[in-house]
Amino acid sequence: MRDEHFRRGGHGRRGQWRGRLERRGRPTTTPEDREEITAWFRGSLVDGWFASEPELDVDDYEILVVGTLAADDLASKSEGREVAESARIETFRADTRDRRIEIASRAEERFGRTVSWGAKVGQTTRLFTTASVPFMTRLPMRQRKILDTLVDSGVARSRSEALAWCVELVGRNESDWIERLRSALGAVAQARDEGPGAAAG
Repeated sequence: MRDEHFRRGGHGRRGQWRGRLERRGRPTTTPEDREEITAWFRGSLVDGWFASEPELDVDDYEILVVGTLAADDLASKSEGREVAESARIETFRADTRDRRIEIASRAEERFGRTVSWGAKVGQTTRLFTTASVPFMTRLPMRQRKILDTLVDSGVARSRSEALAWCVELVGRNESDWIERLRSALGAVAQARDEGPGAAAG
């Protein structure tokens, strides 16, 4: 049903989002898209849910909302802190479930992306639901052998899981470089938007 939801066309603003997201060869999410989605959630989330502005992570497929919960009453308690933090998150998850489903439904209809949620308290972070999106790729034998080694050694159960493991490893070990790339992409998009074509429009 959700795949049908993504493929189906629409009218007005909803149709514009659908049309762009059907072209999956390269990422299509722009800084302006992220600003609009962030502003929409800022106006839609319930006051008092989070102790500060929630973190929104957006790509072509998913909107991940992670908010920090108030934990002043836990600050002075060291024993059982991790258990208390996890319990606070689970309480928030249960108490807000219906409203979060409502907000997610409206956001998915508007922006054509799955909405996932998470919360953090102190040193504890929990993601409630996240989207796993299939990606097709072609690999030469040398790279396939790397994946097969991970599978044969028991590190991963399948080539797809081995590939996900490799991506996670790169993201963890090269996080600073990845962030520099993201910042550079943002600067390129801004320069493009300020170019002669934008002035003519």
